[in-house]
Formats: sequence, C-alpha cells, structure tokens
Amino acid sequence: MREKNPRSGMRRREFIALLSSAAVTWPFATRAEQSPVPVIGLLGSDAAPAQSEWTAAFLQRLRELGWSEGRNIIIDYRWGEGHSERFSEIAAEFVQRKVTLILTHNTPPTLAAKQATSTIPIVFATAGDPIGAGIVPSLARPGSNITGLSSQTPDAAGKRLELFQQVVPGLHRLATLADVDNPYAALGIELLSFEIRRSEELDSVFDALKRRADALYVLPVPLSFANRTRINTLALSARLPTLYGVREYVEAGGLMSYGPNWPSMWRRAADLVDKILRGAKPAEIPIEQPMEFDLVINLTTAKALGLSMPDKLLALANAVIE
Repeated sequence: MREKNPRSGMRRREFIALLSSAAVTWPFATRAEQSPVPVIGLLGSDAAPAQSEWTAAFLQRLRELGWSEGRNIIIDYRWGEGHSERFSEIAAEFVQRKVTLILTHNTPPTLAAKQATSTIPIVFATAGDPIGAGIVPSLARPGSNITGLSSQTPDAAGKRLELFQQVVPGLHRLATLADVDNPYAALGIELLSFEIRRSEELDSVFDALKRRADALYVLPVPLSFANRTRINTLALSARLPTLYGVREYVEAGGLMSYGPNWPSMWRRAADLVDKILRGAKPAEIPIEQPMEFDLVINLTTAKALGLSMPDKLLALANAVIE
C-alpha cells in the first residue's frame, strides 16, 4: 500500500486555491482593461424640444454607424436655451467632467467650447462662417481640436436676397437683427443693422424699425432662434416681410427662408463624431460644407402681408406652408 505524500497534497490544495482565485479575479481584470464608454457632451443652443428634430437625426445616424446610446456611448445633454452666458458655463462643466467629445450647434456655443478647451475634440454641427468667426483658420486644415460643418452663410446671402426680391420687388432698405458684413452693397440696397443681446430689447428694436425698413433679415443665432415666434409676431405687426437662413423660422410664422438643411447637417456631424471616436484627429478632418439647401415659403404669412408669391418661386420651393 502506497503512502500519501503530505507535500503532494499540499501542492494540490495550493493549485486548486490558485485556480479559484484566478476564476474570481480574472473577470474583474478584464473589465478593468476595457476602455471606458465614450461620453459626448451635447451643448444645445436652444431648448430640448426646439432641437428635437436635429438631435433625432444625429442619434439615428449614430445608430447606423454602430453606436447605441446607453450601451456603448453616453450623451450628456445640456441646453443653453438661447442665453449666451450659459454656453461658457456648460462648456466648462464638460471640461471638468472630462467628456470624450463636445458637440455644438451654431457659432456662439462653438466659440465657448473652443475657449474652454484646446484638448477635448469639438465637433460643430453648424456654424455660419467658421473662418470669419475665428473658429478655425482654414476649412481644409482646421487645426487644433475642432472640426465640423459650415453653413456657408456669407456665400448663400446673395442667392437668398435674389429670391427675396422676387417677393418684395420694391426692396430698397433691408434691416438685420445682428452685425453682418454688407453683402448687398452691389445690389444697391441700404442695409440697416440692429444688434440684440437680450430678448427684452426686441420691442425697442422693432419700434426703431418701423417706417425705416422695407423688410427684415434675421440671422440664425441662438437668441433669435429662441425668440423666433415673437420676432415673427412683431414683424407681422410692423408689416415687415421676413427673410431667414433656415426653415425653422418660417415654420414659426416667418415669410421665407433659403439655406442649408440643419437635420441633414446634424446627420453628417454624426459621421465626424464617429471618425473621431475611432481614432481620427479633428485637426486632420476638413470642415464640410452643406449639400442640401432648402427654400421654404409661408403662404399664410404672405397673404397676411398682402404679398403674392410668383408661381416660378413656388415651383422652386422645397416646402410651402399654408
């Protein structure tokens, strides 16, 4: 009869204990080695309901690219609601939280994000004039940590005015609600610029506009977007035809708009976000330009102003609101 070796039994127990320890610790070690779920800080210029269509377009495209909110990506939504001072506060909060990427919309939030960080990647879904606003030095080579999509606001201004003159043929004095380079001088139109910083200034601005302008061009900035319904109400009371760069203002009662399709741009922003999350550097991703431009006309507003829409213009429209 063979005697048991006490050392052999000891080694066997130690081996079993080692296996048990590995079985417990191995899953935790694996999880620790996995990269954390990326967090996108979405800095909305307006309120959530107002941007729901753009956000939905962005999320849909992310899903098509393999990203599922709550599963392999987290989105931290913050809303500026048209208040410029909130943009810097939100951007600072994102930097403090150390989000993976900041997504912005419109020029002021993008500038706030740029001021807050030079390391966290920033993607802007829209910006009227990225070079002129100082967001990037070049569309082809944005440099630093920023890339996105340009709305080509200066480039589209001439075409926008050309279409508008078909509706308001006697247009000689055009008022704007923000400082803007004068792209209309060659067309023989006097430009009256009015700058607003707070919604409380709207009443006084429209008092100043009465009997001084033939029409009103409102730039698509966060403050005007948040107050678009009120602006249209005041403009209608002042008998001023309104011109816009994006359709959302016309859906809120404005007369007409010509400009890029923002939901389409938000979808394309998702492609840029996907590239960066997969390792691309923002500095090496050229600024994209819009592929879709929409002409939108509000016939109800036109009738209220006593204006007739040319059939040729209606035939060109992407959407007619009645």
